[in-house]
Amino acid sequence: MRIAVTGSIATDHLMSYPGRFTDQLVADRLEQVSLSFLVDELEVRRGGIAGNITFGLGKLGVTSTLVGAVGQDFNDYRAWLERHGVDTGSVHVSETKHTARFLCTTDTDHNQIASFYAGAMAEAREIELKPVADRLGGLDIVVISANDPDGMVRHTQECRDRGYDFLADPGQQLARMEGDDIRKLVDGAQYLFTNEYEHGLLLQSTGWSEDEVLGRVGKWVTSLGPKGVQVKAKGEPTLLVEPPKEKQKGDPTGVGDALRAGFLAGLGGGLSLERSLQLGCTLATVSLETDGPQEYDVERDSFLARIAEAYGDEAAADIGPKLR
Repeated sequence: MRIAVTGSIATDHLMSYPGRFTDQLVADRLEQVSLSFLVDELEVRRGGIAGNITFGLGKLGVTSTLVGAVGQDFNDYRAWLERHGVDTGSVHVSETKHTARFLCTTDTDHNQIASFYAGAMAEAREIELKPVADRLGGLDIVVISANDPDGMVRHTQECRDRGYDFLADPGQQLARMEGDDIRKLVDGAQYLFTNEYEHGLLLQSTGWSEDEVLGRVGKWVTSLGPKGVQVKAKGEPTLLVEPPKEKQKGDPTGVGDALRAGFLAGLGGGLSLERSLQLGCTLATVSLETDGPQEYDVERDSFLARIAEAYGDEAAADIGPKLR
């Protein structure tokens, strides 16, 4: 299955300050805040929604094509993704901007100072999908995940114009986009992905009822956190898939991206909707148990054992041949 994943590509720079930010603030000088402090720990994590999804697909043995905009500082990240089975041949490299990055410093009281540099991500609007399709010999599905808003709208419209099936995954951009643009992102999607909060926000922003949304998309997949995943489609019964029980809880960043990766891997392998979601929920659980959205591993035998424990031997027998 030829899968193109559009969306953000970024790195997270996480720092720890061995003190309290409030100790640096002077109450009568807050109009001229200038903080300067030494941090004793820095962790750089690879991320971005498109990067996380393609990484997850690669861990399951499925090669997908990453489509997004980066800076010339992307070489190490590119090599990492390619080692994990990701096709980076359609990534746009900016001549002037750095790859997007999130910077966050946390003090001993868990207060945070954070900022996000969009950088090259703004150039995603310059990417056309047709050259990607021409290079791959066609596209079976395009994932439109959170990215530069203009780029998201452009890619969605191109999918409709050229007849590419697409999965709409507007995510965090729902809060900043206008209702008209959100309606453009959703209309005609084969699959629509949101979490529970985004589900309600999408209805509020578009002014559509749930039935109206279901009349415009094939299936609406809503992640419900520890309760699992709900799927609704017009004229069909609601499907609910619960996740395997986690062994421990790590950083939840990227868990939703792992869910999408597993789901796409299932679809690409010809699995049913339910089996694809079971695969996605299991990969999401593995991701949840690890700190970092691209730090988890998939050991085939233990992974299938978890599927069998959560969903039965028949599910493991169906999914097993699809894993490489």
